[in-house]
Amino acid sequence: MFWIVIAVMTGAAALALLWPLARRDAAPDGHAGDIAVYKDQLAEVERDRDRGLIGGAEAEAARIEISRRLIAADAAGRGATAARPSRTRQRAAALAVLVAIPALGLGVYGFVGSPSLPDQPLEARLEASPDTLSLDELVARVEAMLAKNPQDGRAWEVLAPIYLRAGRADDAVQAYGNALRILGSTARRESDYGEAVTVAASNVVTADARKAFERAVALQPDDARAGYYLGLAKEQDGDKQGALADWTALLARAPAASQTAAFLRREIARVGGAPAPDTAGGPSAEEVAAAQQMTPEDRARMVRGMVEGLAERLKSGGGSLEDWSKLVRAYSVLGDKDKAATAVVDGRKALSASPDALKTFNDLVKGLGLEG
Repeated sequence: MFWIVIAVMTGAAALALLWPLARRDAAPDGHAGDIAVYKDQLAEVERDRDRGLIGGAEAEAARIEISRRLIAADAAGRGATAARPSRTRQRAAALAVLVAIPALGLGVYGFVGSPSLPDQPLEARLEASPDTLSLDELVARVEAMLAKNPQDGRAWEVLAPIYLRAGRADDAVQAYGNALRILGSTARRESDYGEAVTVAASNVVTADARKAFERAVALQPDDARAGYYLGLAKEQDGDKQGALADWTALLARAPAASQTAAFLRREIARVGGAPAPDTAGGPSAEEVAAAQQMTPEDRARMVRGMVEGLAERLKSGGGSLEDWSKLVRAYSVLGDKDKAATAVVDGRKALSASPDALKTFNDLVKGLGLEG
């Protein structure tokens, strides 16, 4: 089949080159027709003069004009004949096309191509070492395995996050669901499934996703991911205070310098809350529980008191880059621009001996929009 396709393509290329040669050879000579017409006109002028239809002077003028046109047509015809290739040249060109194109094509393929290389169908490639496969080929390998053994829960669990990162959220939901069904429920699998359902629903925590997160929290009460999404579900239902309470409790348990803590602070600020600054100790679990029972005004006063306590400690002890960054962020979240500006000035003085720390601090200040 390969060589048949090659032969057809070669024939088509040769035909495209031979066609203009054949058309040029068969084309009529338009100048010969013009010459015949002018000769007839000369004869007609002679007949009209003999019959007395035109005078001698008029006949002479007409004969001169027609003769001029006849000479021009004859000259043009001779030039076209000289420009037209001879039959010998046409045949040579045709022979070159028919021989040169196949020879050149085969020569290039023999030099560049690999005619002895065997076919490599997908099945053969998937049997290669995993280190030599691309991500798509690895996914295809796992999918082929699952087609033969759809009850392989581990394979579904491996495939699901790849689907999610590739934007195939619906496939990820199915894969996580199969892993749950086959391998059983754990906090992580429930959270994975709930997150996939949420992503597939354009980041809306559906009833199905909420049930999965609730099962995850029942299995592992400190599951931060499930706790966050349950708070997000409350926010989407219009219960912003409930969401803030859930996220504040999660923030109290998260390590102060962790990405989880930073993410929760951003979410709390986005919803309109005033997160506690990420001080070294942070609020205790009892303080967080008490804060959840406070009114928004009392909670704001408590948070402001913690921020002022941090500010007093920094004034007396100098403080590190992390401490001054915490204070400036806290004032910025509280909306107290004047105190934030004062903290920026004091922080720059305290960090002036460390150029790298000062640069990082200035970058934070610019990012918070406190400059200018």
